Amino acid sequence: MKRGFKEANSKPRRFYKSVEVAAAESGFSVQLDGRILRTPGGTHLIVPSEAIAAQVAEEWATQDEIIEMASMHATRLANTAIDSIPKARAATADQIAAFAASDLICYRAENPQSLVARQAEHWDPLLIRVKHEAGVELVRAAGIVHQTQPQSSLNRVREMALELDEFRLAGLAFGAALFGSTVLAIAALRAWVDAETAFDLSRLDEAWQEERWGVDVEAAERTARLRQEARMLGRWFAALN
Repeated sequence: MKRGFKEANSKPRRFYKSVEVAAAESGFSVQLDGRILRTPGGTHLIVPSEAIAAQVAEEWATQDEIIEMASMHATRLANTAIDSIPKARAATADQIAAFAASDLICYRAENPQSLVARQAEHWDPLLIRVKHEAGVELVRAAGIVHQTQPQSSLNRVREMALELDEFRLAGLAFGAALFGSTVLAIAALRAWVDAETAFDLSRLDEAWQEERWGVDVEAAERTARLRQEARMLGRWFAALN
């Protein structure tokens, strides 16, 4: 009991009553009791889209007595875009390229054929599209042995990332990590698929296993949490596009 009491009290308590979105000089802000919300770095949280500001505001408005920052995905992503990305654009682009170097949708099952066919049906069109529309050609591999990807393609991924503004770059990096796939993150960013569909595509193997062996309760809870992050990212990209 004492431990739980200590953990609860280590989190910030809700200190505000009203949450509003307001126009700002360079975008939109979220105001708590009339004061502009700040990032952990002390900067005013100003976002380029009213819809993103609404996402952030919604998270603050739905907090109870204790503020659960871990559940505030849009707020954390906005903080990253404002505080972290400007100082780490190159490192973020490198991270996105690293996910492309071991992109989940390039690694295919060797059997059974039903899973092999499902992966090809859903993943191949995206690999073809990212090649033709983004100039990123990635090599498929069977099994789990690492497949080296063309350096020219990884360089192109890095260039694409660096062309993005801070909010899109933050979203792309978030998506690549969430999906284990830069291709799926690009697909969500460019609205080839919505982010929740990209999440489903990232777990084709798990879904196939669940169909045959049933759903593990803990795994289902984890999937539900990650799906919420994917939905947030979908709203984020839609607001920017």
